[in-house]
Amino acid sequence: MLNVHNIKKYYKDKQVLKGITFHLKKGESFGLLGPNGAGKSTLIGILTGLIHATSGTITIEGIDLKKETKKAQQMIGIVPQEIALYLHLTAKENLMFWGRMYGLKGKELKSRVQETLELIGLKDRANDQVKVFSGGMKRRVNIGCAILHQPKLLIMDEPTVGIDPQSRNHILETVKTLNGEGMTIIYTSHYMEEVEFLCERMAIMDHGSIIALGDQHELSELVGNQREIVLTIKYEHGQNDIDRVRQFIHEVDPPLKEIVVQGNQIKIFDQHPQQLLSHLIQGVTALNIQIISAEIVEPNLENVFLYLTSKNLRD
Repeated sequence: MLNVHNIKKYYKDKQVLKGITFHLKKGESFGLLGPNGAGKSTLIGILTGLIHATSGTITIEGIDLKKETKKAQQMIGIVPQEIALYLHLTAKENLMFWGRMYGLKGKELKSRVQETLELIGLKDRANDQVKVFSGGMKRRVNIGCAILHQPKLLIMDEPTVGIDPQSRNHILETVKTLNGEGMTIIYTSHYMEEVEFLCERMAIMDHGSIIALGDQHELSELVGNQREIVLTIKYEHGQNDIDRVRQFIHEVDPPLKEIVVQGNQIKIFDQHPQQLLSHLIQGVTALNIQIISAEIVEPNLENVFLYLTSKNLRD
């Protein structure tokens, strides 16, 4: 379905993509992860033909995106991170407009609009202006506009940011349904549990490169025998307590390599977590600083990400 080969992108002297290569089978659901600044947005722009790569090739079902851009774009649906709707139009009018942009017309257009309204759960609100919709409802219309023409490849960029749980669940189930019907999907999100739920394979990007690629089991194996220790600490004296805890952790012998500090949580990867956890609890307690909780976490997608990038995806 999709072949991405050695994509590079320069902005003047700055290289933002450093030879991106991956391939998707028809009907696959693929997660694209990375911290802000990793190059995900640039890559999505290139995949949709909106940004030109400096070098490399992309084909969609054998069609070269650079040589036959319009033909390739007809096969793509894009759900952008920002809402891309006309707020003064109704849900139905927005769908009709975007359907025409994809070349749909007449009975086919009307039929697809009705089917899409049903799928996104807004059939009873079809004639309401989008400006009165909640954030979640707007995002559902956003998705509807992207799938009207039944694309073979659907690219979704953070489609559940800032919405209520009900709309979020509806969107995830909609994506699951579309994928089950054979639509190939690229899905980016800051919510690891969404990617785990939806995606068969995933790639982790950082600094313009893919640093890991595989299914969840394959990615978990990259952690090896390392396990994540999570300490949640109550800082009663603010920055002074934070500085004291950090100094203690950085003075642990032998030195700890993989440390991530997120607010009142400290996350550490180590081969001997039970022994280290006991030492950490004793040391922090000796500083008269309260530990709210301490746990050892088995490998999952989020701590694999932290281990590989030493960053929080939500930074």
